[in-house]
Amino acid sequence: MKIRNILVLGLGCWLALGACSSGNSHSGTDADTSLINTDSGKLPQPGESKNKFSKVVGWPNGKTPVAPAGFSVSKFAGDLTNPRWIYVAPNGDIFVAQSTTEGKKASDVVSGRAQSQNMNDSPNSILIFRDANHDGKPEIGNVFLSGLNQPFGMLIIGDSFYVANTDGLWKYPYKEGQQQISGPGEKIVELPAGGYNNHWTRNIIANADNSKIYISVGSGSNIGENGMEHEVRRANILEVNPDGSGERIYAAGLRNPVGMDWNPENKQLWTAVNERDELGDELVPDYITSVKEGSFYGWPYAYFGPNEDPRRKGEKPDLVKKTIAPDLPVGAHTASLGFVFYAADSFPAKYRNGAFIGQHGSWNRSEFAGYKVAFVPFKGGRPAGKPEDFLTGFIVKDGEREVYGRPVGVAVAKDGSLLVADDAGNTIWRVSSK
Repeated sequence: MKIRNILVLGLGCWLALGACSSGNSHSGTDADTSLINTDSGKLPQPGESKNKFSKVVGWPNGKTPVAPAGFSVSKFAGDLTNPRWIYVAPNGDIFVAQSTTEGKKASDVVSGRAQSQNMNDSPNSILIFRDANHDGKPEIGNVFLSGLNQPFGMLIIGDSFYVANTDGLWKYPYKEGQQQISGPGEKIVELPAGGYNNHWTRNIIANADNSKIYISVGSGSNIGENGMEHEVRRANILEVNPDGSGERIYAAGLRNPVGMDWNPENKQLWTAVNERDELGDELVPDYITSVKEGSFYGWPYAYFGPNEDPRRKGEKPDLVKKTIAPDLPVGAHTASLGFVFYAADSFPAKYRNGAFIGQHGSWNRSEFAGYKVAFVPFKGGRPAGKPEDFLTGFIVKDGEREVYGRPVGVAVAKDGSLLVADDAGNTIWRVSSK
């Protein structure tokens, strides 16, 4: 199928999220060193910052990413325009947000930070797909909503369809099963945007009874170098009511929290966080973590617990001291953005209640890290092992720069298959159990 196209000012601490790694990465041992060091309680010392940018060449006909034995990989939808995020509606409809970083198509970005500020290149739209037969071949695929401003997170609560644009949360009238939104929407929450905004994505998720919406807002910089006055309400997960009122900071110091999901075993909120750059190949590990209400995770003053960032040395010792360590490192500079728990039952038992992580890939590293979908087993609501490769094959050849695509958003379809948004490859991949 083919388709083209207020509040709390927050101390300098409670503000921020930082720019996401916008390069590509490699699945293999390169990303494992930081895991080993962190697991032993010994983070490496800051080192020289090195860059290696990827070049996207696209997928040859007939070629797909590679999943473990016992799984099948197919193209669910192709010829899209920067499919960045996926939302599966309660009725099984699949929504895909198409948007780009600062006007650059992912396939055009061969450097770490896109330079263009021209948003005319961004599709700024949401697509809808319906696969009623659950055969991986959607019968319906069309534009559901357009004219947006870097849309990302999506959510349905009752008769409302929510869209998290980079500068605000919007609410539209919605009826289950409709294939297009025609009525006007309402911006119910203003969100900080602009300036250096590589962390432009705004994700949203509701709690179990739909009484609260959580909004992830990344930092506007790497380590607050433009002044913390520009990071108000950033590097946070915000909590609001469904009408946009009652905003408060749920958790802070999260440089770029993107994917969010509820742990199916203990009902805790978890997120994947894209950590800071320019401290060397092995610092700082991206991570997944349970999100503790009212907690501070360090950005920009500390990382991975009370480890002070040397570039902000001595500025906020009180905040450094109160920084809590996240649950699990998933590799430095992997740009871990996508995150979903596997609560379905069509995959083998080892995957149930575990987490899939979409790793967009490194640029601030001498060798690639990421460029894959990783899996973390869970038991009793806690990680039960290190990340392991699940969907690979995005890198053309180890040691070189060319990549076929870059995985970002991950979602579990109603039939239990895993959907993966490949924004650089302009494809939604479907992974099913044979």
